[in-house]
Amino acid sequence: MNTTIYDKYELVVGLEVHAQMSTQTKIFSGDSAAFGAEPNRNVNPVTLGHPGTLPRLNGKVVEYAVKLGLATNGTINKFNAFDRKNYFYADLPKGYQISQDTKPISIGGYVDVALKDGTRKKLRLHHIHMEEDAGKSMHDQDPYNSYIDLNRAGVPLLEIVSEPDMRSAEQATQYLTELRKILRYLEICDGNMEEGSMRCDANISVRLKGAEEYGTRCEVKNMNSIRNVQRAIEYEFKRQIDVIEAGGTISQNTLNFDTVSGSTSVLRTKEMANDYRYFPEPDILPVVLSDEYIASIKESLPLLPEQLITKYTSEYELSEYDAGVLTENKQFAQFFESIIVHTSNYKSAANWMMGAIKSYLNDQSLEITDFALKPEQIAAIINLIDAGKINNSVATQKVFPALLDDPLKKVSQLAHDLGVLIESNDDELIGFIDQVLSKYPDKVKEYHKGKKNLVGMFMGDVMKLTKGKIDPKSANKLVVERLEAFKEV
Repeated sequence: MNTTIYDKYELVVGLEVHAQMSTQTKIFSGDSAAFGAEPNRNVNPVTLGHPGTLPRLNGKVVEYAVKLGLATNGTINKFNAFDRKNYFYADLPKGYQISQDTKPISIGGYVDVALKDGTRKKLRLHHIHMEEDAGKSMHDQDPYNSYIDLNRAGVPLLEIVSEPDMRSAEQATQYLTELRKILRYLEICDGNMEEGSMRCDANISVRLKGAEEYGTRCEVKNMNSIRNVQRAIEYEFKRQIDVIEAGGTISQNTLNFDTVSGSTSVLRTKEMANDYRYFPEPDILPVVLSDEYIASIKESLPLLPEQLITKYTSEYELSEYDAGVLTENKQFAQFFESIIVHTSNYKSAANWMMGAIKSYLNDQSLEITDFALKPEQIAAIINLIDAGKINNSVATQKVFPALLDDPLKKVSQLAHDLGVLIESNDDELIGFIDQVLSKYPDKVKEYHKGKKNLVGMFMGDVMKLTKGKIDPKSANKLVVERLEAFKEV
């Protein structure tokens, strides 16, 4: 096995994820938090920090924060306070950000991730805190000037800070994938990294394998896709090792990731906590949460992906793979759940979701929420197959496409109109089988000499003669019986 200098080192990664909350208004003011408005339209004097204005906390943000804390197995802090984080960016209108420093809303917790080698790992959280977003600087609108859009200023954020538990880029990407899934299942953030509603900073360092002390970390800022997080981690791992092996030292810098070159560059010298001059926010009273309030939110939580996977594998006896695909998207899982209200054939329902339905959605660039058919219609197709009224290939190739063309049609009526309902006349079917076997006397002899796979060829011709209006299982059994009868003749 070839080894390299990189094999001597261990990667250490911690992630800071900023998730914009899907509230209608901002965290401390009543102006809209909607994405996509013209620049500097969703602002008001409170957001801009004008003299005489006072912030007022949006209660929905607290509710969403508690939901996420509980969903990630954290301990909810019942006594919450806000702090001022002071720094001077052109897109920070007040010159400070209202955040939480010493008393965050949720402490500890973990996200459980599945890895490619079949193992699972609990990646711990340090804490989750509430804060307001800054505005946005735009450097690509004009060759000579930078523009500022303050629509984003004051939009509510939850910052999810992990422990430095990740030891590979794969673990980091799986963590982000699972965290985004949780946010979407809770319906508190759309997780759209391209629009900036979920952003990620990665703290990356290396150390010799077996070492206990962490190396000097570098923070790569504001990556807008899970793939770019993976690329940045992989690049930094090698870059830092190259510097150390060449006799250099790693400086604690904030880095930018260039998506074109796939490399990092120094953005600024990393600030320390004391550079922000945190102090208690004087304009917002502490937020005290009751046990009853926390319990009511816990009661309202939906089943999360991990819980659904357990349910699907244990109660419905589906494979881990099937359960994983079904739960990738909350609405997709809900559609599956609605199908099995009308049929107990869970495996067939899963196959339809992952096969015909998913293929159609992908081909048409649609989401399951845009799907024209109702869950009970899919269940009706499954029930017709299970009752031996139509076969699976006819269902997928004829009934399903015809139903998409006429979604208001009743499934049983459509199957009748298409002329695909199976007629259970064994005498007629035996006639078709005998016709096929008589056509291939040499193949029949070969079958009797041991070529049992020829049944498939005979079945293909029988299906053509009957135009698919037979139950394949029953027909297959009759083909074998007639072959034995032909042997006797």
